[in-house]
Amino acid sequence: MDFFKRLVSGLTKTRENIVSGIDSIFHGFSKIDEEFYEELEEILIMGDLGVKATYAILDDLRQKVKEQHIKEPLACKQLLIDSIKEQMNVGETAYEFEEKTSVVLVIGVNGVGKTTTIGKLAGKLKGQGKKVVLAAADTFRAAAGEQLKEWAKRADADLIGGQEGADPAAIVYDAVAAAKARKADVLLCDTAGRLHNKKNLMEELKKINRVLEREYPEAFRETLVVLDGTTGQNALSQAKEFSEVADITGIILTKMDGTAKGGIAVAIQAELGIPVKYIGVGETIDDLQKFDSDDFVNALFTMEEGEAAC
Repeated sequence: MDFFKRLVSGLTKTRENIVSGIDSIFHGFSKIDEEFYEELEEILIMGDLGVKATYAILDDLRQKVKEQHIKEPLACKQLLIDSIKEQMNVGETAYEFEEKTSVVLVIGVNGVGKTTTIGKLAGKLKGQGKKVVLAAADTFRAAAGEQLKEWAKRADADLIGGQEGADPAAIVYDAVAAAKARKADVLLCDTAGRLHNKKNLMEELKKINRVLEREYPEAFRETLVVLDGTTGQNALSQAKEFSEVADITGIILTKMDGTAKGGIAVAIQAELGIPVKYIGVGETIDDLQKFDSDDFVNALFTMEEGEAAC
């Protein structure tokens, strides 16, 4: 099954939450008036697109409706889809780290699927013929190292780790030495994400960054945050908080197949301007794919076979 079909299938709950409501508004109103816009606003905000993005989408829609003299609600559905896509536009999403010798720091709080995501990413890079080294620098979470070891085995990647509670920067130091010695293309670092203690997290990331700047200045740097799509607005808050303590270059949204809150992908790109780089819609390695916002919105508005139109 190609990824677009999996995406359509994975977004079923989100589609039921957002699109069915939108369709009922388009079919239920005979004219475009203030009440029509208010109902749309409520659906979009409740669908986790975020207040800021919703206002911008509706402002854009109002303008287009006015300019094009559209009177029928159904006639502006495509305009709404286009407005959502425009709000999600963050320019071209580059994946430079795939083409260069690079270090990818992956941050995320417990429970978001961070370690699993790193394993899947390692597998993907391996599938592209890259040599990958994994650094188990999330030393505060019991079993994180064991979990990563299992993924390293699956992805046939080298794993550099330490004892639980060891200094994460020291592990990254060892991992850099290993990556250089083994001529690795990508060093993937699993790092902690204890947002409840931002000061500690900030210090830890600073230490890791100092090690990387000193020991591996030639490596391209990428910092990705893993967020759990099922947490909706909470994921947006986490993204904001992480961007305060680190220079975030991209977001990985996991568990999108089990959530009605998939609209959060719109909110993140529209509000933060940080690209969602990968999206997870299932358990297998192939269910983590590069994110394309146009594909995402198209999949959101695509009926699955067997789904009833409103």
